[in-house]
Amino acid sequence: MGTVALEGLEFHAFHGVYPHERESGNWFMVDIVVETDFSKGAASDDLSGTVNYEILFSIIKDEMDKPSKLLETVAMKIVNDVLEQLPAAISVDLKISKLNPPIGGKCQRAAVHVVKKRD
Repeated sequence: MGTVALEGLEFHAFHGVYPHERESGNWFMVDIVVETDFSKGAASDDLSGTVNYEILFSIIKDEMDKPSKLLETVAMKIVNDVLEQLPAAISVDLKISKLNPPIGGKCQRAAVHVVKKRD
């Protein structure tokens, strides 16, 4: 077993409950770790035996491009899409952070963290 990860992905997106968040957007950071058995891919030096992180990025970007009110919604869609589209994925650990969230005080980021295993 091993993991494939993308860390510190940054997106300007339009997620949020408040109208001004959905109009002007905000910056978000995404970290994802996918558990997989890449021993066959490593032994054969073949991408088909592991999780292709280019496809992983594409799944995340596609969902970040769709405005949602809740980060929980975005996170669950990404996790479910990864498990559906990447058969080598055994589990997904995803964290989405909204930078400088509008909470009425100083806060570097608000985050949602989801871990899901394949059924």
